[in-house]
Amino acid sequence: MARILIVDDEANLRLLYRKELEEEGHEVIEAATAEEGIRAFERSAPDLVVLDIRMPGMNGLEAMARILDRDRRIPIILHTAYDSYRDDFTSWAADAYVTKGPDTTELKRTIRRLLEEREHLGPPEI
Repeated sequence: MARILIVDDEANLRLLYRKELEEEGHEVIEAATAEEGIRAFERSAPDLVVLDIRMPGMNGLEAMARILDRDRRIPIILHTAYDSYRDDFTSWAADAYVTKGPDTTELKRTIRRLLEEREHLGPPEI
């Protein structure tokens, strides 16, 4: 399946997402901070990134901008407990915005949709 990078400062949520996504056959890479997430992105070349917004240090919106500077085609899901960021124009560069909750159904559905869309785009032009 796909290699998915999860960037979230909450260890228990990273564990939940890892378990749920690995059950669907995905490889999961975890990062606890935005800075760590950018390094993991550069090392692992994921197929999709799930980013929390509010984290200590650099926030997820800043990390998203840096990731998109490196690869504009990478699907990014902003995944946060704060619905108010949906109206922040800096979040509009993300491919999806999913509000956190104990049920991962919407997150997994969004991941599937974005991966299918990416597959239909084909390889990048050189």
